[in-house]
Amino acid sequence: MTATPEPPPPHVRAAFGARVEEPELLDGAVAWRCGDVVLKPAANTAEAAWVAQTLDLLEADDIRVSRPVRSTDGRWVVAGWSASRNLAGRPEPRHDEVVAMSLRLHAASRFLACPRFLAARQDIYALADRMAWGEEEYALQPEKGGRLYDVLAASRRKVQLRPQVVHGDLFGNVLFAGNAPPGIIDFAPYWRPAEWASAVVVIDALAWGGSDPAIVERWSHLSEWPQALLRALLFRLAVHALHPRSTTASLGGLEHASQMVLEVL
Repeated sequence: MTATPEPPPPHVRAAFGARVEEPELLDGAVAWRCGDVVLKPAANTAEAAWVAQTLDLLEADDIRVSRPVRSTDGRWVVAGWSASRNLAGRPEPRHDEVVAMSLRLHAASRFLACPRFLAARQDIYALADRMAWGEEEYALQPEKGGRLYDVLAASRRKVQLRPQVVHGDLFGNVLFAGNAPPGIIDFAPYWRPAEWASAVVVIDALAWGGSDPAIVERWSHLSEWPQALLRALLFRLAVHALHPRSTTASLGGLEHASQMVLEVL
């Protein structure tokens, strides 16, 4: 049984101007809403500050952005917490719209410099990312996805795609509110091609979002699409094999997605 996360302490709420309202734990996220302000733990202070600075200045076509909130003394992170404005909406299975939004977002972020903290990251997502691109090797448990990973990795070929700052976890983190533009509430930074970020959305949609298989073909005009899909699938398989809470059902979704990828390799 998972323990309920601790809410932000009163001094943190006061620092971000959320003194009055009692914190409300948001569904599906370790984040707390206090009126118009959403507070969440910042595992990496440098990364949380970078995300806040980026979202504060980011201007992308037809995308709503949850703007960060500074503390009363100008900081983006206070006692391990960051804050942003509450954004209306909820995740919906509008997968092609998320891919389209990904392309618009990354057209806006392509001029950003590579954050220095990325090279120092040692979490399972960073390790899985490096593995997917052949930059690092690690023995994965065969029954948790390692066996399928090894089979698929043999099809990896060199690509000429241009790396840039991308959001590598858009699936489930894009909010829709009727006909309003889609909204983003965070930014999970990676230094990878924009095509790869779109491919991660497609793999996630196939594995866990109930997307129709034709989504692979609908975005096949993107550069080096089969290899982008392959690396996205390898990334998710490596995360699955490394994650302590991965399940047989979630692996089944990735096995389903692999069938679509194998058809285009």
